[in-house]
Amino acid sequence: MGRVGIYLKNAVILTITGLALRAAGMCFRVYIAGRIGAEGMGLYQLIYTVYSLFITAATSGISMAATRLAAEELAQDGQGHTRGVMGQVLRLGGGIGLACGLVQLAIAYPAAKYLLGDVRTVLSLQILAVSLPFMAVSSAARGYFFARRRVGPNTRSQLYEQVVRIGLVMVLLPKVQEWGVGYACAAVVAGSTVSEILSGLLMLFYYKQDERLQLAEQDPKPPKGTGQRIRKILLPVEGGKCLDSALHTVENTLVPACLLAFLGSREQSLAQFGALKGMAMPILLFPFSFLTPLATLLLPEVTQAHILGRKAALERLVGRIMLLTNLFSVLAGGLIALYAGPLARLLYKDESIGLYLAVLAPVLPAMYLDAMGDSILKGLGEDVATFRYSIWDSALRIGLVLLLMPRFGMKGFLVVMLCSNLTAALLNILRIQKVAGIQTQWYQWFIQPILVFGICAALGRLVQSMLSLEGDLLRVVVGMLLIGGSYLLAMTAFGLGELTKSLWNSAFKHG
Repeated sequence: MGRVGIYLKNAVILTITGLALRAAGMCFRVYIAGRIGAEGMGLYQLIYTVYSLFITAATSGISMAATRLAAEELAQDGQGHTRGVMGQVLRLGGGIGLACGLVQLAIAYPAAKYLLGDVRTVLSLQILAVSLPFMAVSSAARGYFFARRRVGPNTRSQLYEQVVRIGLVMVLLPKVQEWGVGYACAAVVAGSTVSEILSGLLMLFYYKQDERLQLAEQDPKPPKGTGQRIRKILLPVEGGKCLDSALHTVENTLVPACLLAFLGSREQSLAQFGALKGMAMPILLFPFSFLTPLATLLLPEVTQAHILGRKAALERLVGRIMLLTNLFSVLAGGLIALYAGPLARLLYKDESIGLYLAVLAPVLPAMYLDAMGDSILKGLGEDVATFRYSIWDSALRIGLVLLLMPRFGMKGFLVVMLCSNLTAALLNILRIQKVAGIQTQWYQWFIQPILVFGICAALGRLVQSMLSLEGDLLRVVVGMLLIGGSYLLAMTAFGLGELTKSLWNSAFKHG
């Protein structure tokens, strides 16, 4: 299969799998929220605050090491030592994962009592610790398949993992739901742990299978100096990622603590925290899954244009990616803002979630541009800049949380999120402008899509009012089709069709 065929196949797999996983994850969260309520979702988010830090420590560096070293060895046309190098990476990953699991197991109680302020999280933290060695090995195997440009094993294991997780939780949760939210969260994370273990074993099976077919004749012993090569990649990545993750952990533990100081009720503070982080944010972030294949396919082209010094091509490509990201995010944010209340009632039967959606949806373009801008900067070799901006953003958020939330509660945190996302997006845009040499088209990229959406929304709501539709579901579906369809048609007149075609050609021009 030629390069175009591989790109097209990978694009289809990534798009379908990404959407399926995001949709399944959304439905799964809705199911969990319906079972354990907002307070339970808050406790669940607290548990993952600590767990995410250990996931980062166990997987981030080893995945990068596997990808880079495997790519280097595979590039040597059969003369490399991929088998030996990957064997050492996998063993090291298992060791790091085991160490992280043992540490999380040991500190589960003190972390629950003193950091999270809720001993109901102890059992869940202990259960999740078991998954870390398997996640680390799985991460190394995924890195190898990224280097091989094979997305099949990764996507199949992710789908399998999601099916197992959902199935187990649907069996376990109803049995322990009446025991309290602590045991309900334990049931949810037990399903996650088993699914991670099975997914890790499946990834290891895929790797061993590929090793027999592709690397059987290579020496299983790693060449001299492999350990040093691994450390040169592993240590900087681990250090940076762990620091970033630790700052996010501090922020996520401060938020419910500051809410408690404002509200005076542990139950209410957890409920508000869970409603925002565990229920509203997944809705806001779901549409980004449509843009993920764009980033995956086009960012290697950004890197290539940058390395080869093709300045004009780089400027066109980056500008078009940013424009398409903003066009889509304006549509997604506008629709969520318009139908925040009905969406909250449909998904969670809770009107209060609609307030968070309505306040944060208008800043969705900044969220998406921040995420896409971060990826573009990494493609341009600006890893240090993205790390620096991430640290600044975390420091800003922690400072504003401490300043605003004890006095204003959740309203203060919404202000924190607005300031953070706008600042981070602006920093990324300005850095891209400097590195890639592009001129930011403020009117075309930002003002024009907002104006067009505003006109389409006004006309769509007018037509919708004439139809006298009943029921939230019918109003949301018809309204989104009317407004979304008219927006896309209007933006086509301003060059959306040509923009999409040019990006498609950029992704698949190498055959």
